[in-house]
Amino acid sequence: MAADGSGLMEEHNNFIVRGISFIGKKIVGTVEGLGSFLVFLGYVIRQAIHPPFRSRLIFQQMFFLGNESMFIILLCGFFIGAAVTLQVGTVFTLFGAQSMAGAANAKALARELSPLMAGFLIAGRGGAAMTAEISTMKVNEQIDAMEAMAVDPVGYLVVPRLIAAVLMLPLLVALFNVSGQFASLIIAVNIFDIDIGTFFDKMLKIVSWHDVWAGLQKSLIFGAIIAVLACRFGLNASGGAKGVGQATTNAVVTMLLVLLSVDFVITYLQIVFK
Repeated sequence: MAADGSGLMEEHNNFIVRGISFIGKKIVGTVEGLGSFLVFLGYVIRQAIHPPFRSRLIFQQMFFLGNESMFIILLCGFFIGAAVTLQVGTVFTLFGAQSMAGAANAKALARELSPLMAGFLIAGRGGAAMTAEISTMKVNEQIDAMEAMAVDPVGYLVVPRLIAAVLMLPLLVALFNVSGQFASLIIAVNIFDIDIGTFFDKMLKIVSWHDVWAGLQKSLIFGAIIAVLACRFGLNASGGAKGVGQATTNAVVTMLLVLLSVDFVITYLQIVFK
């Protein structure tokens, strides 16, 4: 019996040790990963502010992220604006304040929905494409060939994508705002029988340029997050075609989670330091 009790105690202690060891390894791995990412981010910023400035590559990425994303941004913005106006207008009708539906939709779009939804769409489309392209180059040893020819992969691949994303995402957010508010106008006038003049009067009284700027601030940061994370996962890819798929999936999931987290932090700071 004593031997059995001693064995159970030893097994219990081993279980605790393994658990602590597992948690410790996760913490150390997370800290190492964060430190490595910060070093990478610092290097990217340093390369971005020093020549050469590859304008041709920047414009190529701007066309890819901007022009080729316009349709999905406009379409998503239209239906988001319509859905929000329907929901808000239905609630406001209970209080006889349905004329505020357009203003409430405009404020929600400007401050929160447009930057976040546009960020999600660009992360899913542009971010995934960036990761897949760079990770394919990585597993095919094209990155090694660039380094052998004294071409910095960060300056050639990452910096143009970073600049393009930071420049284009605010423009896409502005288009999202316009499309969403146009849909809101259609719903407000045709379903809630709101006068067009009243619609714009309420909107201009409730929504200020500060609200629009708050959303554009988020879009600048979101663009940088999408580009840096997408490229980071691409450059760290390994393991052939399977590694490309894993890198792309992990990049998109990480981008969405980081965007949500950063969105909360920025919103809090904008409210506190308003």
